[in-house]
Amino acid sequence: MSDKVMNTTSKDTCDTFCYDEKLVNRIQPRMDEVLGVELIFKALSDSTRLKIAYALTLEPELCVCDVANIIRSTTATASHHLRLLRNMGLAKYRKEGKLVFYSLADDHVHQLVSIAMIHSKES
Repeated sequence: MSDKVMNTTSKDTCDTFCYDEKLVNRIQPRMDEVLGVELIFKALSDSTRLKIAYALTLEPELCVCDVANIIRSTTATASHHLRLLRNMGLAKYRKEGKLVFYSLADDHVHQLVSIAMIHSKES
């Protein structure tokens, strides 16, 4: 029976060591360009932070207390996640008296979250 299973499964690996060495040599040195980018995805991989980022694509600016209500958490939890997004360069804030308003850092973050949402709906 195990032979049958092995024969019906597709092989998703190569039998050769390297198909196009010139291509590999051209692209491989550029891999250091991704250093630090994984931190953006790590920050957004948390469902609470992704919800906050998504909410900030729906509204250009939100107060911390409103974010807490939107994600159904305490203000302290919302503030913690917003601070992390800010420290990662994904969000920015401004104070108005005792209120603190957050927005996405720039249009790139907005596009990243929006494209991820569109892609997830297509799957």
